[in-house]
Amino acid sequence: MSLADLGLIGNCQIAAHVHRGGDVVWCCLPRFDSPPVFGALLDERAGGRFSIGPADGRLGTQRYLPNTNVLETRFETPEGAFRVIDYAPRFIQHGRTFRPTKLIRTLEPLSGTPRVRVECDPVLGWSKTRPTRDQGSHHVTFHGYESELRLTTNAPLAYLNGAPFALTGTRHFVLAWGAPVEEALEPLCDRFLAETCRYWTTWVKHCDVPTTYQEEVIRSALALKLHCYEDTGAIVASLTTSIPEAPGSGRTWDYRYCWLRDSFYALAAFRHLGHFEEREQFLGYLLNIVANSPELTLAPLYRIDGRSDLSEEILPGWPGYLGEGPVRIGNGAATHIQNDVFGELVLALAPLFLDARFREQASPEVLELLIRLARRAVSLSGQPDASIWEYRTEGRARTFSTLMCWAAADRVAQVAATHRPSVAAEFTAAAAKIRGEILSRATSPTHGGLVADYGGVEVDAALLQAVTLRFFGPGDPRALVTIDAVRRDLEHHGWLKRYRSDDGFGPPKVAFTLCTFWLVEALARVGREEEARKLLERVGELKAPLGLYAEDVEPTTGVMWGNYPQAYSHVGLITAAFAAAPRWSEFGP
Repeated sequence: MSLADLGLIGNCQIAAHVHRGGDVVWCCLPRFDSPPVFGALLDERAGGRFSIGPADGRLGTQRYLPNTNVLETRFETPEGAFRVIDYAPRFIQHGRTFRPTKLIRTLEPLSGTPRVRVECDPVLGWSKTRPTRDQGSHHVTFHGYESELRLTTNAPLAYLNGAPFALTGTRHFVLAWGAPVEEALEPLCDRFLAETCRYWTTWVKHCDVPTTYQEEVIRSALALKLHCYEDTGAIVASLTTSIPEAPGSGRTWDYRYCWLRDSFYALAAFRHLGHFEEREQFLGYLLNIVANSPELTLAPLYRIDGRSDLSEEILPGWPGYLGEGPVRIGNGAATHIQNDVFGELVLALAPLFLDARFREQASPEVLELLIRLARRAVSLSGQPDASIWEYRTEGRARTFSTLMCWAAADRVAQVAATHRPSVAAEFTAAAAKIRGEILSRATSPTHGGLVADYGGVEVDAALLQAVTLRFFGPGDPRALVTIDAVRRDLEHHGWLKRYRSDDGFGPPKVAFTLCTFWLVEALARVGREEEARKLLERVGELKAPLGLYAEDVEPTTGVMWGNYPQAYSHVGLITAAFAAAPRWSEFGP
């Protein structure tokens, strides 16, 4: 099983990964961080799957219906051709977004009389035990879950055991968690498909796009949207757990949670796209978290409902993706000290006060929160932490974390100048002090650019954010020196590693997809646009036929590793594309 052979479907309530052999190999219900109903991604033999494919098991060809999150898998067999349409319904109904906990799969003949097989084999979460079944006239109910799980179909139920049968007409399959389908199946599925396609194509029409790289940006935008859990406003890092960062690495983490840092970057990408409802929803999520932490002792990540009980556990009965365990649930990084998170939250919320379109969200309560977050960031400046990279080694004073503390003070100084003049001088002075400290304690005496730690000699890719965040003034040669030092030390066959130091699991062996996009953006910011554009073209070398990107890439082979898709990677592509693309004004009025 290869990550490049997987498509993602979802509706901002649930999601599923569909292999090009026609199998749903990963799906957690009723929400992203629930136990799996189908888990073959992490145990191909006994993890459970929902199979619809050719009788001979051959692979198909996948594509998304244009500008949608509706996935089509086409199969050509000696007996004829057919396709499987997979999606989770999402559209506007009764003035609200309709996003039921339902997966819909439509099996449609295209030519001849192909022989197909269908088997729905769910598991009861991490136990991998099979549910008991009750068969109705047109459905099968699976028992043992917290809510009813029912498969409703117009196919003969006798054919749902995996035995081959001739496909003579269109067959629909609706897997519903909770409320089952009670109306006529065929018109329901036809309407849901049409409405879902209409929703996504309309959403895309409301996206801003750069002059070039448009297809890549649109697919990244659609993928990123599927990482938004609309019920609470949380934005998760990924929709999978435990896919290793590299073969034999042991770096297998559960990413089905909301990193506050990642959310800032995701919101920045949505801002480029011209979509702002995600910020409004995330604001509600954040205010709920802060209400439970009056001292602002914030964790780096939370569950999608705002809880922080994320103790990390290894599941011994699961072999893992390609047998590359261990399989983990929960994430020990929730207990880390990561001081940068306060700066990123300020950066996420500050635009509410700098953009006149958001006056109704720029309330006194949010302004007070913004000031509290900035003061907390200033107080933590230069203090040891686990860094953005979540080192599981001894904490050190990390340059990136302090950079984000500087950004918090700098941005709140701008906000305060208009909205709270009495504190503007406080934050202006704090920003200047932190900036001076970074330049005196985190500058390399050898090359003159920034280094990753106070008093250190190594660089890390996060230093590129000093350019993006305008830490260096216009024309400051230290920006160019920092970019070149990062590239010299971390470039790996044209892609960037995060760092080259031992993080407790040994030095990284693969490139971190986001870092190359950060480099593209930094190059564009300092006027090296042509270099940035050539670097961005390297994206096309990845083995990602659907335009979905994982956390990591092995540059010599183009094979992807790590949790998939990764929101961070798609955020990076979007921001890099907007930075590197020519401006629309260059194409005339």
